Amino acid sequence: MLDYLVVGLGLAGVSFCEQLEKSGKTYAVISDTSQTSSIVAGGLYNPVILKRFTLAWKAKEQFEQLLPFYTSLEHRLNVKLIYQFPVLRRFASVEEQNLWFEAIDKKGVGGFLSPTLIKNVNPCVDAPLGYGEVLGTGKVDTALLIAAYQKLLLSKNIFWQETFDFDALQITADCVRYKTLKAKRIIFAEGFGAKSNPFFSYLPLTSTKGEYLVIKAPDLKETNAIKSSVFIIPWENDVYRVGATYKWKDTTNLPTEASREELQQKLDAIIKCKYQVIDQLAGVRPTVTDRRPLLGQHPVHDKLYILNGFGSRGVMIAPYAAEQLFRLIENNQKPDSAIDIARFEKKYFKS
Repeated sequence: MLDYLVVGLGLAGVSFCEQLEKSGKTYAVISDTSQTSSIVAGGLYNPVILKRFTLAWKAKEQFEQLLPFYTSLEHRLNVKLIYQFPVLRRFASVEEQNLWFEAIDKKGVGGFLSPTLIKNVNPCVDAPLGYGEVLGTGKVDTALLIAAYQKLLLSKNIFWQETFDFDALQITADCVRYKTLKAKRIIFAEGFGAKSNPFFSYLPLTSTKGEYLVIKAPDLKETNAIKSSVFIIPWENDVYRVGATYKWKDTTNLPTEASREELQQKLDAIIKCKYQVIDQLAGVRPTVTDRRPLLGQHPVHDKLYILNGFGSRGVMIAPYAAEQLFRLIENNQKPDSAIDIARFEKKYFKS
């Protein structure tokens, strides 16, 4: 008898597995590669919504956990995951500059915004009004994280690479059974795949497809992430990621020519050097109608739980939300009501 089965190995699944590791719980993971949003993500961690210069939901609490969490994973997986660099918000007008400095005076958000106007010194970037700098930012290499974590689980013989078969799931009074596996509880962390989950499909999970371009620009020589109409995120060897798009109707993981043209048009308005598009990535983000994560216990089946709905801020939210779910299960500690799936029970659940 295992303590847990975990379905899905994106940022949600990895983060919950880490809670189990720290507590000495036994578990197994079942996952396929149908959901790619965690793998293709830009991986930025940034506490500020740069369209409005406001603090993201629970950003301070998430930031307290973020670096210790991913640093611990670096040591255990023996890989480099964290790259710290400034995020610079390119100002498109004097009005935006004024709004930036007004935001600095607001409680909470001001601690993450530099009061110093950054002048553009890169001749390959068009930013005559300069930048505002967000403090304490960087990126996590999510693709490497998930690949290394899967390798670790395989070495421990606790990873099953397959599409979860709901017809093979049996729920009994004292456990759940899946094929040859038996566990006290099961955690569904499938990303947008939860739309096909018969137990949690009632939740208002929606899709937001995101696409990135991967470009090589030898003359750009930019070490900061720049946010304008798109993000330009430095990678390595003169490679950058440019994105992302937000599409609500397309639920495929396939790159599109329309998104490529959209991203290139926005990029061409920012940089003034030659570049080559060397790849295009796409994934469907699991988002929620009220823009808050989904976690909690099934209204009827008390051994079934969900961890999902991180949207475009999965790097920041995942460790925080996973800990909240673990405390709910093991300590009967109620999670923040804003993310508990109980908030949707009366409106959406029909037993």
